[in-house]
Amino acid sequence: MAKRGGFPGGMPGNMNNMIKQAQRMQRQMEENQKEFEEKEFTASAGGGAVEVTVSGKKEILRVKLSEEVVDPDDIEMLEDLIVAAANEALRSMEEESKAMMSKLAGGIGGLGGLGGLGGGLPF
Repeated sequence: MAKRGGFPGGMPGNMNNMIKQAQRMQRQMEENQKEFEEKEFTASAGGGAVEVTVSGKKEILRVKLSEEVVDPDDIEMLEDLIVAAANEALRSMEEESKAMMSKLAGGIGGLGGLGGLGGGLPF
């Protein structure tokens, strides 16, 4: 008499393990995302004359200016330095975000021996 339900070869146990691993990974991703959003990334321009700090939420938190960079006759330079420092701080934040996601995605390869996202599956 044929077995009813499930998959031959004990697949339900493997499936349960995969689901548990995926749920653990999702919780870990949520925790990491929360921690990341609270982090601060600071960059400077003009030899430290302008400093911008952004959060992991992509929000500018602070702008610090040295007195010597505040020249009423050269506002355009100050604007350029602020933009450069802000962009560098955002780039730094994005790089760390990608590194964090890459690290987490590496764990997907261990799910039930799939070898990555769908690797080795016949479809």
